[in-house]
Amino acid sequence: MDEADRMLDMGFFADIERIIQHMPAEKQVLLFSATMPNEIRKLARKILKDPMEVSIAISRPPEKIKQEIYHVHDSQKLQLVKMILEAHGALQSILIFCSRKSSVKDLTRSLKSARMNADEIHSDLDQKQRESVLNAFSNRGLRILVATDILSRGIDIDNIQLVINYDIPNDGEDYVHRIGRTARAENDGAAITLVTPQDQRKFTTIEKLIGKEIPVLPLPEALGEAPAVNRHQDGDNRHRNRRGGSRPPRRNNRR
Repeated sequence: MDEADRMLDMGFFADIERIIQHMPAEKQVLLFSATMPNEIRKLARKILKDPMEVSIAISRPPEKIKQEIYHVHDSQKLQLVKMILEAHGALQSILIFCSRKSSVKDLTRSLKSARMNADEIHSDLDQKQRESVLNAFSNRGLRILVATDILSRGIDIDNIQLVINYDIPNDGEDYVHRIGRTARAENDGAAITLVTPQDQRKFTTIEKLIGKEIPVLPLPEALGEAPAVNRHQDGDNRHRNRRGGSRPPRRNNRR
């Protein structure tokens, strides 16, 4: 069983149980999961007999992905995303990740209201609807796709130019999978993550796991002040976030 954590996120727990019930009593079962939350351990105890757990070190994102972050208040995120999308107007394939279906729906609605070519994908859509949205996105008929982590793995679209983490993921492995949707094949790519004060500790953990401190971009002046953040728990103030007062996000003319 591959991508077990994502299958549970998509609501397939009951389906998995039904399939197991129809299988022979004597069988070999392998369960693969990028993370091991309580739900996965519960499933493992239910369908595996005396399992052996093998943990593999976290993967690292490709160096050719240009990673950057903004420190923002939650109330600034929507307007900042719109500014980023406008500044990167030449890009034709942008993927935005949210952590909750409700956030995906709200953000997509706001982008459409701003007359942006955007659509959404999440577990509330049936398979036919998902395929329709993905086909439009992969064929460049759709510029902006807003998604939950259902799309962080298992898709093969080579031309995604920018990934935006509207919400930060729960762990480093999910971060790697998300931003790994860009810079595929021989293409370059970029990833921008919005980090609120409430998320800072979690994102610092992600940076430690991937072995890299991500550069901070100054917040555009029009959004006001960014939160003052000390990225290090040791009290080193050399890394305190820059305040608002910058120009809007620079335009990227890469096609």
